[in-house]
Amino acid sequence: MSLALIAAGGAGVAVLLLQVGNRTDVVTVVRDVQVGQVLTEDDLGRASVALDPAVKAVRADTLRSVVGKRAAVELKPGSLLAPSQVTRDNLVKAGEQLVPIGLEPKQIPATVLVPGQKVELVHVPAQGTTETDTGKTSDTAPQTIDGRVVKASGAAPGTGIVVVDVATAATDGPTAVAWEAAGTLRLVLAAPDGN
Repeated sequence: MSLALIAAGGAGVAVLLLQVGNRTDVVTVVRDVQVGQVLTEDDLGRASVALDPAVKAVRADTLRSVVGKRAAVELKPGSLLAPSQVTRDNLVKAGEQLVPIGLEPKQIPATVLVPGQKVELVHVPAQGTTETDTGKTSDTAPQTIDGRVVKASGAAPGTGIVVVDVATAATDGPTAVAWEAAGTLRLVLAAPDGN
């Protein structure tokens, strides 16, 4: 009986040692990092974890390769850093403007908006202005502006307002701001192929 217990204990230790031996040193996030923020060494840490092959994480020995890149998504403390969460690109490219748009729940899809998602800003004329002088409804298609989500906030308590930072062509930025100020802007998701 004693020999059986000793053998079982030895097997348990062997399994534990094998698991410890299969740990991988990875990069972790140690403080909040906003979308578009440049990563510094102070934002990052290291951890040794048993990593499933399906999980893509930045290896600790390549930590310096992500310092200086921008966060492509919001990063939270305690999470592993994945290669897809960082980018060398500026989130607002040359020839674009960043337009912050505050939208009520009825003006925005219920689908969670993520950075890089293509959207259309649609001008919906105010009530009473959709008819022509003849009293007939206009058949003109609504005006639209192509954009790309850079960041979307959570709904504000009480009002439900969601602020979405949208990158648009620099020539379209002022128009989008005017539509929002007039309360005539709606945001719709663009087709996956961008059309």
